[in-house]
Amino acid sequence: MIPRQSPILTLTLNPALDMATEVAEILPGEKLRCADPLMDPGGGGLNVSRAIRALGGDSLALVALGGLTGDRLAGLIRAEGVTFLSILGPGETRQSLTVNDRSTGRQFRFMLPGPVWTEKERARVFTLLAATARPQGISVISGSQPPGVPADFPAQLAASMPDSRVVLDTSGPALTAAVTHPIPGLFVLRMDGEEAEGLAGRKLDTRADTADFAQGLVRQGVAQRVIVARGADGNVLAEAEHRLFAKAPKVEVRSTVGAGDSFVAAFVLALARGQSSAEALALGSAAAAAAVTTDATQLCRREDVDRLLPACTPVAV
Repeated sequence: MIPRQSPILTLTLNPALDMATEVAEILPGEKLRCADPLMDPGGGGLNVSRAIRALGGDSLALVALGGLTGDRLAGLIRAEGVTFLSILGPGETRQSLTVNDRSTGRQFRFMLPGPVWTEKERARVFTLLAATARPQGISVISGSQPPGVPADFPAQLAASMPDSRVVLDTSGPALTAAVTHPIPGLFVLRMDGEEAEGLAGRKLDTRADTADFAQGLVRQGVAQRVIVARGADGNVLAEAEHRLFAKAPKVEVRSTVGAGDSFVAAFVLALARGQSSAEALALGSAAAAAAVTTDATQLCRREDVDRLLPACTPVAV
């Protein structure tokens, strides 16, 4: 029996055609002979929708596409069976490249910036969001912001869908703006440990330190829930009166690409199915761990998530 779930909408304004390959060794000034590339649709919100589908859920992905790369990306999205609506983006959709160095096992990621968005193009997005976001549904704003948008763009996006539960997973100036000028009613804010330390202005060495910081943001009205990913240690979730930690299972890391997006996908899907914050944290942590066991730009697999889930039981912190 397929579990019932609330509608989930994801937004990706700066998607990428993700290419992944490997070389024997990365050396400067040399011609580096690459293996046949793997190609996947990429970008925060789009990856969230891909992972939701992999976990047996449904979502609607709004994706900005442009040019020949955008056409190629649309074909990859269709091939994965993800339901999406295309937004006409400015210029050519960007590409990204992930290269593994076989001699060291190190991974190098090259991210192009994407086309610049004007005010007119941003206005089209607000109109589309207002028409597609569902009351009491969950709307995920995830990934890098495209060039040309202001730092408070996520707040403007959220304001265009006031009856939706908004989840924000971003970085840089957009994250700083969301903390210094809170988005009214923000449902979930997620960040990684390095970003949390930058905002806190200090090291967050222990899980309790991270929980103190996250709960402080909740009590300041930044979001109803704040999640901080502590890398290989695990994930902290804070609400106004509760703080939870779910450890990351020990797995063989093949690629870290998509771990955060897999976490968000599983966390949001659990909440959309009516599960508790603790259950959502456990599922998200299992999905993130599952994602790092897959190659290149691939995301979590459902069977791996199910296998790892028992090791992710949250505890109070």
